Amino acid sequence: MPSLRIIVDLSDRKLHLLENDIVIRTYPVGIGKMLTTTPTGEYKIINKEPNPGGPYGAYWLGLSRKHYGIHGTNDPSSIGGQVSKGCIRMYNRDVLELTRQVGVGTPVTIRA
Repeated sequence: MPSLRIIVDLSDRKLHLLENDIVIRTYPVGIGKMLTTTPTGEYKIINKEPNPGGPYGAYWLGLSRKHYGIHGTNDPSSIGGQVSKGCIRMYNRDVLELTRQVGVGTPVTIRA
């Protein structure tokens, strides 16, 4: 059984999907603003919700840190910037691709 995990690198604003510790896909992301930074640490995906409404785009992947997640966006120009209230934003097509590959319980590391 392959072991999947996610690493979000805040310094280069990229999300990496790893299988057995080998990067198999990298996506550009938007991260938290200076005053609402994305929290670093070790988390897990605790829920998945299609079409969550509001600014969350096509999909929501909730993290084990309350109120934080990986999600799509209604504003694709925000990808690559420090724009959110701490969540990790992805292009809708990218979050849809990612959600097909990861499940609840997938480890997520967010590092500076």
